Amino acid sequence: MTLRIAQLLVGLVLFGAGCAVMIDAGIGLDPWTVFSEGAGKLTGLGIGWVVNITGFLVLLLWIPLRQRPGIGTVANILVVGTAIQLTLPLLATPEPGVARFLMFLAGTLLVGLASGIYIGARLGPGPRDGLMTGLHQRWGWPIWAGRLGVEATVLVTGWLLGGTVGWGTVLFAVLIGPVVHVSLPLFDRRQRGRSPGGERDRSAPAVSAAGT
Repeated sequence: MTLRIAQLLVGLVLFGAGCAVMIDAGIGLDPWTVFSEGAGKLTGLGIGWVVNITGFLVLLLWIPLRQRPGIGTVANILVVGTAIQLTLPLLATPEPGVARFLMFLAGTLLVGLASGIYIGARLGPGPRDGLMTGLHQRWGWPIWAGRLGVEATVLVTGWLLGGTVGWGTVLFAVLIGPVVHVSLPLFDRRQRGRSPGGERDRSAPAVSAAGT
């Protein structure tokens, strides 16, 4: 459990750092960060603090969906936005367009790698992912439909509030799935708990339902 918690925290810190790199590139963001950036401009709060607040508010939506948070869910709310807020002052936005593209690409790859690390710890989904699965389990919405509906709403709302939408938003949507697909098996505690013959190594920690 100690190793899993350490893996979780490392993944969440890197995830927040990757988000900060994408934010500073200034060519577009993923839907939830677009919303947080727009809400930050409206309220005057730092974008990282808005990420934390948004995570908490999304967690409240779990109540009617009858979802149960895990350690990873709470850590996600506390760590990701804080890591964003602390990383942003350390970065500088480059001027040339190519440099911005490369910066955004590096941030996307870091977010994808970090996703594999923290999801692989299997200590509970993030509040936003839990919202998608909750819509599926509670009301039978297909996962893709729940994600599309929620993220489209969040993206449009964030854009109207002044969040950055650009071709980086499209780039993130295209790349993040394949990157996580590659990174997750490298850090998945469930996979590492299996023997070469496919049987589960009984010395490995069990994975709770909240971690799937």
